[in-house]
Amino acid sequence: MSILSVSDLSKVYQSGSRKLTVLDDVTFNIDHGEIISIVGPSGSGKTTLLGLCAGLDSASTGSVSLNGQNLQSLNEDQRAAVRNQHVGFIFQNFQLLPTLTALENVMVPLELKKRKDARSKAKELLEKVGLGDRSTHYPTQLSGGEQQRVSIARAFANEPKILFADEPTGNLDTETGEMIERLIFDLNKEQGTTLVLVTHDLELAAKTQRTIHIKGGKIQEEADA
Repeated sequence: MSILSVSDLSKVYQSGSRKLTVLDDVTFNIDHGEIISIVGPSGSGKTTLLGLCAGLDSASTGSVSLNGQNLQSLNEDQRAAVRNQHVGFIFQNFQLLPTLTALENVMVPLELKKRKDARSKAKELLEKVGLGDRSTHYPTQLSGGEQQRVSIARAFANEPKILFADEPTGNLDTETGEMIERLIFDLNKEQGTTLVLVTHDLELAAKTQRTIHIKGGKIQEEADA
């Protein structure tokens, strides 16, 4: 059974009198628990596709069904509720709140769900990513790798059904990037989450079960590992 179904998806932006087609008639399905990568050159439309799949933006045409809900039929508040219930994110630039400590950043999605164990759950996740002793530090006091580990802990806090990772190692050196990869795959295996990785790193893509190649807003190829 599919957790994510994308059908005839297109995204067109109006730029003055010109129309810019970023995605063009994209269709694919992702099953529960599957680990896939979306690869393509810069400007190919992969980050736009990720945003549409997560309900962060609306398509021009076509549809996205996430965990059985058609995102196109929902308003922004309803899409936000779906994300809060079912979706986790890991971003290239970490997206941590600068005024919150590492612990408080991980607590945010848990508090949005009104979890009474938000603090203890966040502490547990920081321990798992090796930052138990850095929980009171603010993002500016953490290295890039440490910030990404906090964002991973935050992404898994809600035990999401599907996790979207947009170039999760793009801003990191090779050694730190490999450690981040292992963390993502290990936590993903532990929780049984569906994982969608957007990357230009073919070595990382090769570690997933299936790769969707996108270029010029179109799917060029789908290949199993």
